[in-house]
Amino acid sequence: MYCEGQQPAASHDLNALPCSSSGPRSPKPSRHHSPVNQVLLFLLIVTLCGILYKKVQKGTVLRNETDDDSEIPEETEDEIPVVICAAAGRMGATMAAINSIYSNTDANILFYVVGLRNTLTRIRKWIEHSKLREINFKIVEFNPTVLKGKIRPDSSRPELLQPLNFVRFYLPLLIHQHEKVIYLDDDIIVQGDIQELYDTTLALGHAAAFSDDCNLPSAQDIDRLVGLQNTYMGYLDYRKKTIKDLGISPSTCSFNPGVIVANMTEWKHQRITKQLEKWMQKNVEENLYSSSLGGGVATSPMLIVFHGKYSTINPLWHIRHLGWNPDTRYSEHFLQEAKLLHWNGRHKPWDFPSVHNDLWESWFVPDPAGIFTLHHHNS
Repeated sequence: MYCEGQQPAASHDLNALPCSSSGPRSPKPSRHHSPVNQVLLFLLIVTLCGILYKKVQKGTVLRNETDDDSEIPEETEDEIPVVICAAAGRMGATMAAINSIYSNTDANILFYVVGLRNTLTRIRKWIEHSKLREINFKIVEFNPTVLKGKIRPDSSRPELLQPLNFVRFYLPLLIHQHEKVIYLDDDIIVQGDIQELYDTTLALGHAAAFSDDCNLPSAQDIDRLVGLQNTYMGYLDYRKKTIKDLGISPSTCSFNPGVIVANMTEWKHQRITKQLEKWMQKNVEENLYSSSLGGGVATSPMLIVFHGKYSTINPLWHIRHLGWNPDTRYSEHFLQEAKLLHWNGRHKPWDFPSVHNDLWESWFVPDPAGIFTLHHHNS
């Protein structure tokens, strides 16, 4: 994986620079100078060298972590990194999501827009030739060869087998200089200040925070979502010995990994990516996951790896299932209170049929190339 379109920053071997290179050499003290004066002169030179070193080092780090054509931030820690994928057939979703995030916050957002090699140029053109040209972003290529031999070819929803659906498994390979990261699916709209989501507290030892499926508000609306799964039973095949041996109750509440707040240090320390790959490989060998569920392909390994070891996100920061049933609608008042809307399911707001698509279309950014178009219909 690499950032497309970036030029490498000039390298500086600070340790190789002798102190004398920072300025003219001091005259050699005469034999008549006292030892005290010599010590004071030496301390003065060391102090000046130290100040110069810190200034050069600070400038180098900032240049290395910033695009050539973007402003240098005062503190890189103030950046909020947001990872979001841009698939060829649904790139308009990514741009709408980015627009909603950027428009609803004063925070310094750094968007990591992830795509496959054949889409990178189009992603850049869409951003740079639209109202999104002001955002701070990096385009990152995802190499699908890392998934070779890890995905079963059969699924009730083939679109969930697309390589970018597994980007969330490989966050440490995308993010290097950030401790905390937000990952978002592309079929979302943010109505609140993303700073609030970023400020989610992760408990000690937790690598990620998700939204519990049993902790959804507006239960009267959820009850009408026939067939909705919210327990492990819907994602794992409990007829298989490998699943039974996990000792996880099938009635355990599941979570949705479409919105993630992740701690990269814990993620790497616990080798989360390796664990996820292990359970992908096991599924190829033993067919452990339910193929009847939308989202089961990528969700199931995460349910296993993070079982009992994740923090929770404020429910209003992940109001989902808007794409589950085109005949089921949330109340308008409830939708106004929501901080983040997620059209997970088959019925996307840029297509037909779907619900609450007016909320999504208000953030849509037209494709400068005219490739991505909306299927307009009554909401």
